[in-house]
Amino acid sequence: MIPILDKLDGAGFYSLEVWGGATFDVAIRYLREDPWERLRVIRERVRRTKLQMLLRGQNLVGYRHYPDDVVEKFVEVAYRNGIDIFRIFDALNDVRNLVTSIRKARSVGAIVQGTICYTVSPVHNLEYYMRFAEELVALEVDMVTIKDMAGILDPYTAYALVRELKSRFKIPVDVHTHSTSGMAVATYVKAVEAGADLIDTAISPMAFGSAQPGIQTVYYSLREGDRPSIDLSVIEEVSEYLESVLAQKYSKYITARSYLPDHGVLIHQIPGGMISNLVAQLRELKAEDRLKEVLKEVPRVRADLGWPPLVTPLSQIVGTQAVFNVLLGRYKAIIKEVMDYVAGYYGRPPGPINPELRERVLKNVPEVTTRPADLLKPELGRCYEAIRELEVPVTDENALTYCLFPEVAAEFFKEVYGEYIRRSRELEVETLINYAQ
Repeated sequence: MIPILDKLDGAGFYSLEVWGGATFDVAIRYLREDPWERLRVIRERVRRTKLQMLLRGQNLVGYRHYPDDVVEKFVEVAYRNGIDIFRIFDALNDVRNLVTSIRKARSVGAIVQGTICYTVSPVHNLEYYMRFAEELVALEVDMVTIKDMAGILDPYTAYALVRELKSRFKIPVDVHTHSTSGMAVATYVKAVEAGADLIDTAISPMAFGSAQPGIQTVYYSLREGDRPSIDLSVIEEVSEYLESVLAQKYSKYITARSYLPDHGVLIHQIPGGMISNLVAQLRELKAEDRLKEVLKEVPRVRADLGWPPLVTPLSQIVGTQAVFNVLLGRYKAIIKEVMDYVAGYYGRPPGPINPELRERVLKNVPEVTTRPADLLKPELGRCYEAIRELEVPVTDENALTYCLFPEVAAEFFKEVYGEYIRRSRELEVETLINYAQ
């Protein structure tokens, strides 16, 4: 990333999304890189353009709800390390899971994007989205983002959504979609015509497929008066650089299909990242040939669960249950996460849950009617104690990394700080000897 940061900073973007989502987990789990250091390095080199992150509300960048003390500290430290804009969403569009992170981000002076997770179902209509937007606006967010993680937002629905948001709330609107279904460029054109203030794009060759559409294509698809002030010559330089990086390091992961639309997403609504998870699960179970059955089962599970949007962590939960249903029989085994979801531990479902499934789960798991995070005890202090015991530098960043992913963090710290720990112990022994003498 480093060689092109100065060019990206001078291209004329409103902001660059550089952090959050799965990037935190991937950095420590697979790359053995400190995600906080990555953010600081980017911030040092990107001075003119705002940096933003994707924050999963009470889930932060993890896969479960964290207590309020961890959420507040994470937002504070992320802002301190360079994040200007927090795009905050909840997988269920349950505003109770957004209150803590939105209020904290506002209090530290960050720009807050209150986010609507877009999906299609019998319960998700224009009025549903306007009711949720009203709840976001009541929290005094700076703008509303329509987050279409599966690429299923069609052009005319985008036009209607944006026009209604602008008309009712007089607030800036950002539209985020993916190219998965092939509709993204047309969707952006109609969103801009309706008054969208911001749209999210990628840069070829990292564009299209299940990513965002390429900025060059979107630029020329817009009316001349609607085009942003972007330096396309800089974009071309960045594209050439990315081409060379792909050719040198990632060619084995790229196929012709990587950039082709998948019209099946309009039926199963599975985001690109979730497909790869399903394939990995089936491969591990030596059942890759059952993928088509799983893709058909996913919408059925989603309907049983009250039509949750398929976004992390619910996309993984619905997908895993669909795999179990195909391989073992429908709900012969109910995974723990589905039981917790049905009982209300993830938040309020958008629609009614299958009564038989609900009755079966609630025989074993107590139902939650309060805000899920109200059930959680503070954890931050314990995380500081844990890193002291691990003998790594006691910083807010290290404590938060441990809070989010304790087991992965312990392995990460062992590898990254191994020499530091060894030298600390040597100094401790030297100190004890000197004291004895």
